[in-house]
Amino acid sequence: MQTVFNKQQEFVVGVDLGGTKIAAALFDSEGQLLNREQMETSGARTAEEVVGRITAMIRSVSGGQPLRGVGMASPGTVNSREGIVIHGTNLPEWTNVPLKAWMERELQTEVQVLNDANAAAWGEYARGAGRGSTNMVYVTLSTGIGSGIVLDGKLFLGSNSFAGELGHHIIDPNGPKCNCGSHGCWEVFASGTAIGLAAAARMEEQASLIHELAAADSGAIVNAKHVFEAKRQHDAVAAEVIDRAIYYMALGLVNVIHSFNPDRIVIGGGVSRAGELLFPQLREMTHKLVMPSYQGTYEIVPAGLRDDVGLVGAAALFQ
Repeated sequence: MQTVFNKQQEFVVGVDLGGTKIAAALFDSEGQLLNREQMETSGARTAEEVVGRITAMIRSVSGGQPLRGVGMASPGTVNSREGIVIHGTNLPEWTNVPLKAWMERELQTEVQVLNDANAAAWGEYARGAGRGSTNMVYVTLSTGIGSGIVLDGKLFLGSNSFAGELGHHIIDPNGPKCNCGSHGCWEVFASGTAIGLAAAARMEEQASLIHELAAADSGAIVNAKHVFEAKRQHDAVAAEVIDRAIYYMALGLVNVIHSFNPDRIVIGGGVSRAGELLFPQLREMTHKLVMPSYQGTYEIVPAGLRDDVGLVGAAALFQ
């Protein structure tokens, strides 16, 4: 028999579980963040030990307040309907972990589990740049490309809760190999990692300010931040690399627009912080490539939430 929990309480906890850190925050019924804690994931060898840390954090951050529920954002492949983490990316021994069942048994309150990209999408829709939209697609341009889809005001999960892997729709089947095993996925052309790799390859042929910026950044590997900064300073290689990346970003967004007909596309992740070096050109290129009947039916906006987007989205499942 399914346990029935009290949903009349005012407070909700959101948890963002990652391979290196766990963050938890207490929210009131209006979505205001009241208390936040964070700790390292490293050192916990098993899923049971990580769950122990999570439950201890939830009790600490809530200060003993009775909870309406706990929302969990987890990396990897998640069956949200069953609350099972099928494979937790960068989490050792996280295979078919019944996270919802374990947490509900420990906390005696309802627990909902989402993939971290879906949690971020719901956070932007409920509390961020997606507010007021009806059909929204969230895309995070970072190490890879993550995404989440809200249709008719509801988070779209698909039959197995796997929907929204837009970073792995194939742009060019003859393109570079992706970490997923396929070739030519959107993220191998348009992610922050792709921008850094393209710049590094291009610099083997032509000198660029990008090298100096990376060297000044404690000798960091060339990344998208260096490339955008070099473009800001009118570096020719950077401009070429960014132009190519934005073309592929737009190409992917056109597929998204044609597939889901969203009224708003929210762009998050580290690449989105390029701001005016990204968005005007991305909007222009998308408008150029999209079918004429779709022009003017959508807007492309930067994300409104940043580091706490997963926490906010997880908590917003109950608000």
